[in-house]
Amino acid sequence: MKASLTFAACLALAGRALSAASFAGSNLYYAAGLSTDQQDYLFKNLKASGIKVLRVWLDGQSEEQKGTKISSFPSLEGTSPGSYNDEVLTRLDDLMHRAATQYGIKLMISMHSYNALKANNDYYGKYWGTGDFYTNSDAISAFKKRINHVMSHKNPNNGKTWAQSSEYIFAFEAQNEADQPNTHPDTTATWQCTMAKTIKDNLAGNGNILSITGGGGWVDASLPKALFSCDALDVLAIHAYGNGDLTVDKLSPYVKMAKDSGKKLIMQEWGACYFATSKNQECDKGSPASNRDANIKTWADNISKAGIPWMYWQILPNEDPHYGSDFEVGIDGVNWNTLKSVAAGTSKYTAQFDFSKWLL
Repeated sequence: MKASLTFAACLALAGRALSAASFAGSNLYYAAGLSTDQQDYLFKNLKASGIKVLRVWLDGQSEEQKGTKISSFPSLEGTSPGSYNDEVLTRLDDLMHRAATQYGIKLMISMHSYNALKANNDYYGKYWGTGDFYTNSDAISAFKKRINHVMSHKNPNNGKTWAQSSEYIFAFEAQNEADQPNTHPDTTATWQCTMAKTIKDNLAGNGNILSITGGGGWVDASLPKALFSCDALDVLAIHAYGNGDLTVDKLSPYVKMAKDSGKKLIMQEWGACYFATSKNQECDKGSPASNRDANIKTWADNISKAGIPWMYWQILPNEDPHYGSDFEVGIDGVNWNTLKSVAAGTSKYTAQFDFSKWLL
């Protein structure tokens, strides 16, 4: 006899059909400096952890980073506007092909960082500084050209521009932590939306790659109200390190705002300090925290319970040397098994935002 579904069962099935599993990602700003052996070691372990997305930057690096011995590479732009050196792009051509085809991992491309702007590492800082950069018409024009240059770069592995390479690229962002001190949030939000439109113009209707922000120094700075009404932004990225920002109660109102505005959220950066600190801050020295594993589990659980996919800062392809702002976790090092477990466990949570179309 053919059974008929009850109304409750139909609702349950409909709910499952509409829900989406969450996922985890990671960051490695200097990924372009990795050898192929380092890439394989990193990607093999990320894949085993269920990691789906790796966020990388285009700022040059000339020294060992976080204990990782890298092959140095220059910034995309040097000392004058339009002085492009594409070495970082060509290195990432092969890295993104390897990540996607062998390990099922896509890249999130951050085209610039406030860190480089503040440090005067390229002409943006030298010409305009951290204040004028977001408002000066010449600076805005120069940065739009940077976006155009990056997205029109052709990857020889697939014969496509980066703007067309949805098999490799998850999302583009204009700048990591734009105006990181959050001095002029309205101005920065306008700049973010302007650059997101430039990204969208280069995508030319390709909806298989997302346009995303680069987060802010903390939750509220990551999510100014003006960003929720920017049509060119698909995803708003959150950065959270203070323990008060890593709670369901803190995140849930923003989830509602995003859903009401037709936006998606992702926790693009978060981390648990290696050292014992107050409120997970000033994470550069001290005694090792005895509760770090517990913090990683609790905060990952909170983010996932809020319905937001997350990306850890950072998973290293080596043991963490524990210097600098030490939120990193090294593969096979202290706390690795815990982070690996919670990353793999994200798929058991229901996300409030469906990213399945953009994942491998």
